[in-house]
Amino acid sequence: MSWKSKLRGRVWNLGGNVDTDQIFPGYAMAAPADKFKEYALAGSEIPDFAKKVQAGDIIVAGENFGCGSSREQATVALKEAGVGLVIAKSFARIFRRNAINIGLPVLVCDLEQQVKNGQEIEVDLVSAEVTFCASGEKISGTILASNVLETLEAGGLIAKVRKQLGGRT
Repeated sequence: MSWKSKLRGRVWNLGGNVDTDQIFPGYAMAAPADKFKEYALAGSEIPDFAKKVQAGDIIVAGENFGCGSSREQATVALKEAGVGLVIAKSFARIFRRNAINIGLPVLVCDLEQQVKNGQEIEVDLVSAEVTFCASGEKISGTILASNVLETLEAGGLIAKVRKQLGGRT
């Protein structure tokens, strides 16, 4: 996915305390990396998420999204399945860091109680502003630090470092 500072997508509202076992179940750890997307949210209340998700869809959650183990495969599975952004009231620190490192945008915003599954929203990552497409109502999230935006714009931490090194690997 190329960098877009404005994202528009359909909402999947998952609630609070969604852990990495729900996002990417332990049994999927043995799967080859090119199959990770097939296991996205397989341990959740939407076990067939990978078959239903559309490119650019947005996950909205409550507190503590990505809690549990530090498995980075959870963020990879979501990104590879087509998730364009995860918005949550709060994130487990390591999940948030893993997401940014692979170029999956995450935004802190208390939106869980205000959106429904299937609703369309637009998010400006630079201003951290969420717009409800149907009503035009806007809600502000926590503005991302400039280094986070730079990492996301580069496509992840490895791509950012390569760019800083002038293409040397």
